[in-house]
Amino acid sequence: MGRLDGKRVLITGGTTGIGFATAELFLREGARVAVTGQNAERVAAAGEALGDRALALQADVTRAEDLGAAIARVAGAFGAIDVLFANAGIAPFAPIDQVTDDHISAILDTNVRGLINTVRLALPHLANPASVILTSSTAADKAAAGGSVYAASKAAVRSLARSLSAELVGRGVRVNALSPGLTETPILAKAGLNDAMIAHFAGTIPAGRLAEAEEMAEAALYLASDASRYMVGGNLLVDGGNGTL
Repeated sequence: MGRLDGKRVLITGGTTGIGFATAELFLREGARVAVTGQNAERVAAAGEALGDRALALQADVTRAEDLGAAIARVAGAFGAIDVLFANAGIAPFAPIDQVTDDHISAILDTNVRGLINTVRLALPHLANPASVILTSSTAADKAAAGGSVYAASKAAVRSLARSLSAELVGRGVRVNALSPGLTETPILAKAGLNDAMIAHFAGTIPAGRLAEAEEMAEAALYLASDASRYMVGGNLLVDGGNGTL
């Protein structure tokens, strides 16, 4: 038996990186899984790779109407949602004197407003009990030059895990944050980090390397499963010791 047998799961930002690795693991653990992504080609590729037991949908989390339609399709196909992994996010870096309104809006619209809308629109479809996982980051606690807006957005996610827990725990919905450290995913290149920068950051991590997406998937599995049923409003920091040593 799998640790998620019979669970119905929705993962936003599930076509690459941590989201995709989590979708693969959850399927192996017996769940029915739906993933969303913004890029049509990546959605199609993810759907083909995940197979017939998965549902892959194109949806932009910054557009509430778009996101709501995708969530409604998932709920229609599954009946309800037992696990919601609000994972979609972006991580562009810029020095503060080069930050623009567009830079701020892009990050906050995706990482904060998109996450809030994901939970808000999925709420009518969440089972009782249900697990909601919000992707934060070690950046919420550990400073990095050029990452001020991104770090602020992930600190907001940490706060949301607590406040949403206080609001929803009475109806059987527990909310927790997952805070990855630097992980080998396509988001590193999108953030503007070159190989030299990645090597420098990897050298500062006590574990001596970046994380693998599959390791973050295992952490998400713990938060999704009944093994974490007494964890409410918490934050699971998985960063190779970077934030604590």
